[in-house]
Formats: sequence, structure tokens, C-alpha cells
Amino acid sequence: MQSKGLKRKAAVVLLLGGCGVGSIAQGEALPVVKVTANKVAQTEQEVPASLVVISGETLADAGASNIGDLARYAPGLSFQPFGQSGTALPVMRGLTSGATAFSSSVLMLVDGVPVVAGQGFDHNLQGVERVEVLRGPQSTLYGRNAEAGVVSLHTRQPDEGPYAELEATLGSRELNALRLDAAQALVPEQLYFGVSGEWRQQDGLVDNLARAGEADDRQRKSGRLRLLWTPTADTDVTLRYGQLHYRDGAAPWGPVGSNGHATRRIDSPSPGSNRSSGRDISLDARHALAPDLTLRSITARREIRDRVTQDTDLTPAQRFAVGRDQRLTTLSQELRLERQGDEGQSSWVLGLYGDRDDHQLQFEQRNPMGTQRSEATLEAENLALFGQWTLLLGERWRLTPGLRLEQSRVALTPRGAVQRSERWGDVTSQLALQYRWGDDDWLYARYAEGFRAGGFNVFSAQSDYPGYEPEQVASYELGIKGTAFSQRLRYGLASYWMTIDDMQVQQVIQPGSVQITNAAAARSQGVELDIDYLLGGHWTLQAGLALNRTRFREFNDLSGDHAGHHNPFAPDISGRLGLRYDSPQGWYAQANLSGMSKTYLDAANRFSRPSHALLDLAGGYQQGPWQLGVYVNNAADQQYDAVGLLNGTVREYSPPREIGLRVGVSL
Repeated sequence: MQSKGLKRKAAVVLLLGGCGVGSIAQGEALPVVKVTANKVAQTEQEVPASLVVISGETLADAGASNIGDLARYAPGLSFQPFGQSGTALPVMRGLTSGATAFSSSVLMLVDGVPVVAGQGFDHNLQGVERVEVLRGPQSTLYGRNAEAGVVSLHTRQPDEGPYAELEATLGSRELNALRLDAAQALVPEQLYFGVSGEWRQQDGLVDNLARAGEADDRQRKSGRLRLLWTPTADTDVTLRYGQLHYRDGAAPWGPVGSNGHATRRIDSPSPGSNRSSGRDISLDARHALAPDLTLRSITARREIRDRVTQDTDLTPAQRFAVGRDQRLTTLSQELRLERQGDEGQSSWVLGLYGDRDDHQLQFEQRNPMGTQRSEATLEAENLALFGQWTLLLGERWRLTPGLRLEQSRVALTPRGAVQRSERWGDVTSQLALQYRWGDDDWLYARYAEGFRAGGFNVFSAQSDYPGYEPEQVASYELGIKGTAFSQRLRYGLASYWMTIDDMQVQQVIQPGSVQITNAAAARSQGVELDIDYLLGGHWTLQAGLALNRTRFREFNDLSGDHAGHHNPFAPDISGRLGLRYDSPQGWYAQANLSGMSKTYLDAANRFSRPSHALLDLAGGYQQGPWQLGVYVNNAADQQYDAVGLLNGTVREYSPPREIGLRVGVSL
């Protein structure tokens, strides 16, 4: 069957994060990397874009347990300091989005199912086989909120069984975790069942003097079920269902005037909490109409419960606090036709996509003037037609045009107020030209457009809930990819220049009160370098560097003229250097150094998180079915608190050194 064969052939190499290093370090050459970044199978070198691939093995060896850990292995990808489980606000190529926009500058896909907002932008990385981090605008294939890039997670299919894996982890701050992943054929060659689950808890890092305990304890439990049906050699249908629940304390915040790691103390009588949860169900069906032609349908429903209470002055006075109880529901459907051309043949994809959002929003904030409560219903409908075609122009040239037509409607109904609605139509295009100058070496030039969805300021009743337009991005990129030294070295180098118009900027008026406008325009330019090198003698080197300069061209507000300032949360420099040794006797050791430059937290560039470098160490041994591993994250115990969140009122404490021991068995 074509789709099953594709999964089996998707052997992935670490480009920037050590993907599958343990299995390839003794070989004479790096294996071919197969990815689906363009919704058809290609080698990594054939994709005319900047791309990083990370394996689940690499993430597991390092003790990675949430989506934020990807930033250590993919320079150019980072996340805003936020401190709440279940919500992550990604940053890529200088662009990001605020939590109240209910949209994201980077799209996340989990087995093809889109996550378009910061709420629910999380994953415990269990069962993940590989992660593809695609940099640059991808709205032609993926639509709104892929204006800066795509993070695509691919999980394990149950037809790889039978297998059963159990792992226990102990670590710093009373970390306890259990993981299970198992699969079994119910009907040989036709019906397969898989189940995975996790329970994880850890003490917090912030002492609350008023309550004699840690303020930010963490507890998470999750489970996933997978059912794969292969009625014929040309058809497979996968049903997936998952749940994720958090039972956390407060965010790891403190007053701005506190002394960072020296204290990590607050004095708040209010016990903050995060009782967020999520569930999703999807049906992924494929049918091979011909050996090179596949019809695919992905139907999904995602529901996120964002339920949080948080003291924001963190003192006995309890002057400021916020609370949220939000239900975000998205129903999506994609239907596409894929032609997978063989060597010397063109490939193309043509598809229809639609989704519907139904968000029930409740927000409360307390300040010295009293308590304000807001309730609203936010609905959205999106419908798109898209296509992309890779045309072969002789033996060495390729041309890839793409086009997407998308219509959107957003409606806001505040409690006790009149409904407001807006419609937008977006046409996004891309054009890439590639030249193959060696056996596995490519030059490419790419123009691409992207956009982020418009919306309403759902909690700005005093301003009559003003709306804002979609943000528009145009990108120009030049790149080179290839291999050298008998395919022991794989490299990728990209340079880009982007313009951002109708830029959505967020202003924090006071803790918990924000407003978004299209008041800015900006430019973003940079260079990205990825290297993976088999040194010999069982040693492997990985390196990556991302340079970015994103500055406002124009942006004025009541606090001044911000032209020339950094876009908040966008570092100018991020990078990593990794070294790994794989012993023929079954043990390994690896070190990973990652870091980024100073990051500003506001448009005026008054508040910031300092530059920092993190050293992560890991080692392990496998004997038969048993595995033993140890990891040390932030081994030097670096301090890099974000001082000045929420318009200068809050410090987010950075996580200290963490040591963990993993014991696993495979049955």
C-alpha cells in the first residue's frame, strides 16, 4: 500500500536537532530524509524552503516533554515567556501573536490536524516519530496563521506493532512520570489498535510564603487511542482520539523587583490555578486511485478548555488578578488529491479546506477600581481552495507555483451587546525556482505570501470591541542545500527578506487588559544555517544558526514612536551546537548547547529577557529490552528571567537546572 510504504520509508535524520543520531552514527553516510512539508513525499533536499527535522528519539533522550523544548533543537523557533501549561505563543522569523488574538503566527499540525491558536499549542511529544519545522510563510498550502512557518508533528502508527513500551522518570523537584505506548493487531493485516498514556507531576520552582508551599506545582495526565483499518492494499483509515488534562498551580511569576533565582519567592494569599484541558478526535482516510495518485481526507474536531486564575501583583495586597474560563472548539475538514511523481515526473496537490470555530469566552480582571467581567461568543468560518504544482523543466530545473483562495467570516457576540461581524478574502501565492547543480545539491529562489487572521478585541468593551484586519507578509528567499564528503555532511543555508503590512500589534493597558490594532509595519530579514556531520569514530556533530532582524518601519502610540524598535519577543540570534557519541557496546552520550540573544518584551523596548546559553547533557545504555538514561537540562543553572511582562509588572522565572533518570522496558 502506497501510504504504508511511505511511512515505513520515512527514515529521518537529525538536521539541526540530532534526529536518529544513535542509529546512523556508525554508518558511512547519512540516510535519505523523507518529509511531507509540501503535502507530498520529498527528500529534505528537494523542499525549496528552510527546514529542520527532529526525531522522537532525540527528544526522548533529552527528556523533552512539551512543545517548548523544540526551541533547543530548531534555531529560529522560540516561544514567548508565558508560564502556562497548554498555551504556547511561538515566534519565528521575528513574528508572533498575542494570546487574546486567538490566532498564531506559526501553524502547528498534529498528524495533519491544524492548531491555529496559542491555546492548545502544546503536545507532550509522546509517540512522536519526527517533527518537521518549516520556516517561512506557508499560507499557500496551510492557510491563515502559517505566515511565519509550520511545526508538523508525526506520531507513530499502530501497524508497526506489536509492541509495548513502558518508561518511568524520576527527577529534580520531585519529578515523577510514567509513560506507556503499545499497539497490537486486532485482525492481522487489516485492523490495528494502539494506546498511549502519560502521568507526570513535579513540584514548582516558586515558593509562596503566604501559603507555605510552592505556587506553581505541575500535574498532567494524557491518553491517546489509535485505530488503523486497512481494508485493501490501496486504502487505509486512521481514527485518533486524545485527551489532555492539567492540574497546575499558578504561573512561575514574581514581582519585577524580586531578585531572580536568588529568591524565587512571592507572598500571595491567592492560590493561582490552571485546570485547562483538551480533547481531539480525527479521521484520516487515504485511497490510492492509481499508483501515483492518492485521495486523502482529514476530518477533525478539537476542543480546548482554557481555565485559569492568576494573581498578577503577587503581594499580600491582592490588587490585581485575572481569571479565564474559555471553551475553544474547532471543526475542520480537508480533502485533497495528491500526485506523487516518480523520478523525472511532476508532482502536485489540489485541495479544499474548511473549518468552523465556536469559542465561548469568559474573562475577569480585578484592579483597585473593582472587578470587571466579560463574556462573549466568537465564531469564525473559513473556506479555501488551494493547489501547488512542481513542474520539471528538464533534468536540472524545477518550477513550483502555488495559489490559495480563502474566504473568512468572523462574528463576535458580547453578552448584552449587538453582534459584530467582518468578512475577509485572501489570495496567497508562492513561486519557487530550483536548480540541481549536483547529485544531491540544490539552489533555490522562492517568493511566498502569508497572512494571519483578522478578528476583534473581544475583551475591550470600553472601546466597543474594535476589529482589526488580517496581517500580510511577503517573503523573498534564496537558499542552497546539499551533501558533501560522500554524504557524511548535510547542509542548508537560506537568506530571506520579508515585509509585514497591516501588522497586528498588541498593547497591554494594564494587567489583563489588551487591545490589538493594525498600527504598524515592519521588515524582517535574516540568515539560517543547518549542518549535520558524521565525524567518524562514532561521533556526530549537529549545528544551526538563525540570524534575524525584525524592526518596526512605523508604529506610533500614546507611549511614543517605536519606529526602528525590535518586534517584541523576537531574538536577533539563536543557535545550537550538538555533539554525540554512540558506542558499539550500546551506550551513548550527547551534549547540546543552545542559546539566543536578548529579547524585548514590549514595543517600547523597555523590558527584556537577557541573552542566555543552555547546556543540556544526556547519556544512556540499552541492554536487551531494558533502557537506562540520564539527562541534565540547563546544566550550568543559567538565569534568564523575563523581567517586565504585562507592561512591566511581572517577572517570569526561568527554569533552573533539572536532572532526570529514565528507566524503560520494551516488550
